[in-house]
Amino acid sequence: MLLRNDSRRGEAAVPAATNRIPQATRMPLQDFAGDTHATTVPEMEHAIDSFIRFLAVERGLSENYQLSTQRSLSEFARWCAARKKIDNPRTVTLPVLSEYLIERKRAGLSASSIKLIVVALKIFFRFLVGKGAIERDPAEALTLPRIERYLPETLNELQVEQLLEKIDTTALHGLRDRAMMELLYASGLRISELANARLENFNFEERIVRVTGKGNKTRLVPVGRKACEALAAYLSTERPKLVKRRSGSEIFLSARGTKLTTARIWQIVKKHARHAGLEKNIYPHLLRHSFATHLLGNGADLRIIQEMLGHSDISTTQVYTHVDQQRLKAVHRQFHPRA
Repeated sequence: MLLRNDSRRGEAAVPAATNRIPQATRMPLQDFAGDTHATTVPEMEHAIDSFIRFLAVERGLSENYQLSTQRSLSEFARWCAARKKIDNPRTVTLPVLSEYLIERKRAGLSASSIKLIVVALKIFFRFLVGKGAIERDPAEALTLPRIERYLPETLNELQVEQLLEKIDTTALHGLRDRAMMELLYASGLRISELANARLENFNFEERIVRVTGKGNKTRLVPVGRKACEALAAYLSTERPKLVKRRSGSEIFLSARGTKLTTARIWQIVKKHARHAGLEKNIYPHLLRHSFATHLLGNGADLRIIQEMLGHSDISTTQVYTHVDQQRLKAVHRQFHPRA
């Protein structure tokens, strides 16, 4: 079980009553020279546990981030114990870290996965230095691997129209599916944000939905007119039929009356993409990419798009400027006589 934090990032959080941290990473070592036994590393694991608690309580970071970071650090700790007989963070050196990362790279880990490990190691040892647990930071000189940034795929406006208009709202759960996909595109929500969207956080009069994104950060996102109409039809007609005794206040319910899972939302989007006859690989996040690209293409300010998407860094949003430039170049090549 993870430490839960319902406060906004940067504010003091209240830990769960059990005050436990993730235990999912204590697995056998199978990648390191045949070592298949689980190794206990008391000092290192104690330091990792303290650090994960710090991420949850002091920093207010998400459960997924806690779990990912703890997995990276625990794998490193077990490698240290099995290969270097190191069970204390004080004896970790830069050469040890470098050897570990080289071995992970040779094992086939991608640059993006290596980067996650490097980030986890750097913030972990920086934390230990700050607490006085170690004198020197062995990870300070580690550099992040360079990652090739790929431009996000998008649908054009006609493809989005085709996808949404082809949904049969007279079919079983058709109103729900239409409302769900309209909201994905109208507000650029992440799939987890859509699954967790709640009735009390949707304001019909203001056409605003309040969602909680990465890092438990809350933001207000406008909802378009067509999406509001689709939501109104679903909420007044179909959702009441889905409600069961155990139902919560999530907007989108399954046939059993429970919250739709992200996996089920993925399946629903795929199903309607096939029905619409779109050959492109359609998935929920593609609608988020399309939302941002179409806003930018129609003149929206990049900072406003950043706020609506919930990006903490403007550089993450800037990738959509490259997508728009690519589209403009394609149009120029196609229609300009001397392109």
